[in-house]
Order: sequence, then C-alpha cells, then structure tokens
Amino acid sequence: MTELQQLEKRLRDRFVKAFATYGLLHDGDNVLVGLSGGKDSLCLLEMMGKRAKISHPQFRVEAVHVRMENVDYRTSTAFLEKFCDDLGVTLHIVTTAIPSDSPSSHYKPKPPCFLCSWQRRKQLFNLAQELGCNKIALGHHRDDLLTTALMNLFFQSRFETMTPLLQMDKMPLQIIRPLCLADEADISRYAELRGYERQMKLCPHENDTQRTTVRRMLDEMVRRNPETRHSLWNAITREWNV
Repeated sequence: MTELQQLEKRLRDRFVKAFATYGLLHDGDNVLVGLSGGKDSLCLLEMMGKRAKISHPQFRVEAVHVRMENVDYRTSTAFLEKFCDDLGVTLHIVTTAIPSDSPSSHYKPKPPCFLCSWQRRKQLFNLAQELGCNKIALGHHRDDLLTTALMNLFFQSRFETMTPLLQMDKMPLQIIRPLCLADEADISRYAELRGYERQMKLCPHENDTQRTTVRRMLDEMVRRNPETRHSLWNAITREWNV
C-alpha cells in the first residue's frame, strides 16, 4: 500500500469506529456538514460523502460553507464546488457577518473568535432545520478534544470537552464529530497527499487565541512525554464511561 492508501485506511477505520462506538450515524439520518474549507472539514466531508454511498447505514449528506463578510479569511468557492461535485454532495453557501451591535457586547466585550463562531453556528442551525436535517457534522479531531479539555481545566475550573455526540436542548438537532478518534497529524498529511487546496487567506486571529496557546503547551508536553495524548484521552473517555 502507498502512504496515501495507508492514511486513508487509518482515517476511514477511525471514522467508522467513531460512529459505531458513539452511535453517530443511523439509517434515515439527514446530515449537514460544516465545510470551512480547512483540511479537517474537507477530510470529514470526503469520509461522509464516500460512506453515504455504502448501503449501511443509509443517510443523506449536504454541506454548507459560511462566509463572514467582516472577517478577513477566504476559501476558493470554485474548489469547494468541485470538491462537493466529485463526492455527489450538494453545497450551500451562506454569507453573514458579525453584527456590530451584538447584544453580547452591551454587557461584556467578547473576543472576535467567539462572535464569529457563534454567528456561524447560528447559520448552521438555521439551514439544517430549513433542509430537514437532524444532524450537523463538524470536523473536530482528537487533538481538538484534548485541547478543549485542557482549556476548560485551566480557564473554567472543570474537566470536560466537546463530545462525539451532543443533543441540542432547544431544537431537534444533534451535533456529531465523526473525526473525534482521528489525529491531526494524519489529517494534515492526508490533505497534503490528496492535494487539498489551501485556504486563500487564513483567519487573522487564529494564531492569537487561548486555544493556540494551550495547543502549544500540549505539544511541548508530548515532546517531553510521548504518552501525554494517550493518558489525557484515557482520562476523557473515563468521564464518558466508554
């Protein structure tokens, strides 16, 4: 097997293990994939699109790319359209912006990353319900979950992270993270070998966040102790009773 084939098999195996272990996909599901244009969401959509062509489970996949008018990052629309066409997946493009008079800002200033994420999630929820989707799939991988656990521990005084499956309280939607068992290093290398087109312009805030700082701390701990990720993941899954 070539390196690309080996990576694809490992990512596919972990994708299948995730939805089998955590009950992420079932017959009749209508899934909306959040497609930012980054490597993680492209890999997720590829895995979802290919899996949807297999007889079991039978589910439908659509994708949405949310553009922010007042945040300076861009992804090639032509590339996303071709990527989705090749997979036989319908692509929706929604344009929105961070409101200058956001209610949150009247009480306590919120960082731009929080406001951007909140606005994009709002568009995802609205479109999913318009399309009759019962699930939204996001491209968070295992390193994202590990970093979130540390962020919550350091800044929120609690040990918890994003879950593979989350039932929304106020709407009939579930958020699923089918790449939760995949490592970012595998996704990065797979994206390189598959020739995923890079985003035309990255978010100007992505290297100046608490998440970036904590991720660097995690990488440093891994350099000191290669078992760090494994130990932290075991602690997280014990909290899930898995």
